[in-house]
Amino acid sequence: MRRSGLILSVVFFFFAVFLASPMGMKAAVALASEGKQLIFDKAGLLNQEEYKELTTLAKQYGAHRETDIIILTTHNDVNGDVMKMTEDFYDEYGPGYDKPHGNAVILTLDMKNREVYLAGFYKAKTYLDDERLDKIRSKITPDLTSGDYALAFQTYMQTVDKYMGYEPGVNPDNPLFNVWVQLGASCIIGGIIVAAMVIRSGGRITINRRTYEDANTSGILDRRDQYIRTTVTKQKIQRQESNGSGGGGGGTTSGGHSHSGSRGSF
Repeated sequence: MRRSGLILSVVFFFFAVFLASPMGMKAAVALASEGKQLIFDKAGLLNQEEYKELTTLAKQYGAHRETDIIILTTHNDVNGDVMKMTEDFYDEYGPGYDKPHGNAVILTLDMKNREVYLAGFYKAKTYLDDERLDKIRSKITPDLTSGDYALAFQTYMQTVDKYMGYEPGVNPDNPLFNVWVQLGASCIIGGIIVAAMVIRSGGRITINRRTYEDANTSGILDRRDQYIRTTVTKQKIQRQESNGSGGGGGGTTSGGHSHSGSRGSF
């Protein structure tokens, strides 16, 4: 009996040491996140299968970026402001991957006024600033407009995960970051180098136009400039279509939590 108590004490000691370590704290946070609700579909836009699939994606990408990725849909019966609803939700529910009121990004869909708002808190505010959230919103707006909500939410999660992989201040959609563009550029540069080597390997050409030219008898015999006509052409400049009107940005909740933001209609 005494031996069993000693073994339990030793096991408890090492377990406490593990939880106190950075690895242990991360494991505890990940375990706590498993049963956390991340999708609040109060407007009933998703069926059961879509809800489960999106919840799995939210947990997967959230663990990867250590940020709660949240979706909130509402019929907005009280006709509240979509930005204020997002801020109040953060204050009252207290989401955060690392702690209550911690790292989180929230997509709020107001079905009454057909508005969408994206907000990033703490780590998400740093890596998903107003400009990046504008980009995400522009990507999902066409699907929201057409009623493909599950696809829009999936794109939102995937793009959040992608953008948070780039350092702040960098354009994540820069073509230079595309693997295929990098591969193509490498092939082109390699081809130019090989072609130059092949050309040089054929020997140097020493004969040119001056080899058989008599400088004493060669020259310009006559020169004449003749004006013919002036032609003016007009071209219409096409204006780029916007994916839903939008604007605004971040702010601070009533509880004092600052955030980035992007607002628009769909």
